[in-house]
Amino acid sequence: MTTEALAHLSALQSGRWFAQLPPDFSEALIRMGRVRQLAAGQSLFLRGDPPCGLYAVLRGALSVSGTGGRADDARSALLTRLEPPQWFGEISVFDGNVRSHDAVVAEACTLLHVPHDALLDWLRIHPEHWHALALLMADKLRTAFIALEDAALLPAPQRLARRLVMMAEGYGQWNADGLTRRVIALSQEQLSQMLSISRQTTNQILKDLEARQLVRVQRGEVEITDLPGLRRVYT
Repeated sequence: MTTEALAHLSALQSGRWFAQLPPDFSEALIRMGRVRQLAAGQSLFLRGDPPCGLYAVLRGALSVSGTGGRADDARSALLTRLEPPQWFGEISVFDGNVRSHDAVVAEACTLLHVPHDALLDWLRIHPEHWHALALLMADKLRTAFIALEDAALLPAPQRLARRLVMMAEGYGQWNADGLTRRVIALSQEQLSQMLSISRQTTNQILKDLEARQLVRVQRGEVEITDLPGLRRVYT
């Protein structure tokens, strides 16, 4: 194990997926991994880039986004925000295809990078561990289906409340029951992009939630003051 990677072992073990891996797979990821430091605004990879491996967020945050529409009227959509202890990049590991979205540093971050070729070489020798990697992708797919269902069935206030709850609970990625994140470091503009609603609508919903003492809105962040109450908004 590299000394740098080993220093972040506790952060990795706080994640449910990594903590439940067979020991030989988790040890191999640490052994192959290299710690990288990126500054805010720096691109990790962009849509169309070749596969570059698997990543874990150890500190800081990245934004995953996409752009669509005509070149003269392109729109950007913020899909998700990646924070510790989330792993990502597994889709290109499976299909060997180019990156489908942009991953840009939202807050100066530390990543564990497991290079693409090294990981594939190890999996060729240990093919039984593809299943564990598939579980990571299946978990993301489940979350994506929930977001699609919310977009189709829930009004904007309920969708916003549910997304805040999911982010507060780390999208279910933590390796302990009851862990929550009180402060969501997300601006109103970013939240509106994530939910495909206008900034004005987002502002109105947040003001209503604040009046009900469920959240406290500050510059560039939303503080959740009553998580059970916020959860009841969409149930």
